Amino acid sequence: MSEVSAQYEAYPYPERDPRDEVKRLISGSPSHPLEIDHFIYAGRRDWSVPLRALVAGGGTGDGLVQLAQMMAQLGKPCEITYVDLSKAAREIAEARVEARGLSGIRFVTGSLLAAPDLGEFDYIDCCGVLHHLPDPAAGFTALRAALAPGGGMGFMVYAPYGRSGVYPLQEAFGALFEGLSPEARLKKARALLARLPEGHPFKRNPHLNDHKSSDAGFYDLLLHSQDRAFDLAALTEMLDKTGWALSGFTTPALYDLGRITDIPEGMAPREQMGLAEKLNGTLKTHVGYAVAQGSGQAPASGRSRSLVPHLKGAQPRALAQAVAKGQSPKLSGGVIEARLHLPADSAPLLAAIDGHRTLNEIAAATGTDPIRMGALWGRIEAELGGWGMLLYSSIQRS
Repeated sequence: MSEVSAQYEAYPYPERDPRDEVKRLISGSPSHPLEIDHFIYAGRRDWSVPLRALVAGGGTGDGLVQLAQMMAQLGKPCEITYVDLSKAAREIAEARVEARGLSGIRFVTGSLLAAPDLGEFDYIDCCGVLHHLPDPAAGFTALRAALAPGGGMGFMVYAPYGRSGVYPLQEAFGALFEGLSPEARLKKARALLARLPEGHPFKRNPHLNDHKSSDAGFYDLLLHSQDRAFDLAALTEMLDKTGWALSGFTTPALYDLGRITDIPEGMAPREQMGLAEKLNGTLKTHVGYAVAQGSGQAPASGRSRSLVPHLKGAQPRALAQAVAKGQSPKLSGGVIEARLHLPADSAPLLAAIDGHRTLNEIAAATGTDPIRMGALWGRIEAELGGWGMLLYSSIQRS
């Protein structure tokens, strides 16, 4: 058994208790149905057609459970295949699914490198896995080969700057504790971490918390034997060479250089995003969506007035009330916070967002003329879309 396999049999990640399913649904990005529609299907997917999804390297089931539960709640058909190397992680994922009474899920124990043998998929979730492969390019390539025409992938890979201090410790612990059992490694690493000087880059990094949450979190962060991070340039190069194209990041404001400083004339968009990552300096992960290279697919945009807007993570009426009063609510992009700045007369448009009305219908319901609608909605989309809160999807109208 490889070190990676031994780790996840001993410490399935993330640590989850199936009994907690009655209390809460863990949700996030990627694999939220609104994001899937927005980034992959331009907000126009026909949700009466079953979504064939692959959860590649599904671990203890966060992405799987989120997607299956949300699709069930929305009454939309889906067929999900889960694959992971760890039998211990699979058992937890299966127990979580059973606790919720979810169906339509096929469980496979194996490598995501065999994805093309499992079928053809409209959507692929691969969160926190590709950076742990001995050859990440092989993983990206295998998943591309399993993608159905018109489909896409939601991904999360590690980013280097927000993980300051992690990699020297991984290297040191790997050399010191080579050959020990996972349990012995964990015990010795915990003891040694406690003795490190307070000035160590890891201890001075306030954005790292996995090691405090559980044994599985500690092991995955500091004792993983196969771990690499991608900066923006390395990630986009990897997508290019494996047949993918970046559709977008779930929080594009974090990659918007113009929000930080003036942009030199003629600077290419990718270089701008890479510099924004360096200047922000706190990104631990890149979370986004990718589509087939050359497909021409692009994220949804309010330029099409027939699309249906949704607010993710906010109540439209409450947000509208705050804007109407001239308030500037906080917007969070993980470790970076900003404030919403919208004119008070955009409040009726926000209040009219209900997941059913199109932009044309919102304009009609609020009595907003086309010229004013264009100006106000452009501001709304720039502000809320940048922080991943405004998404377009037909899911409640299909």
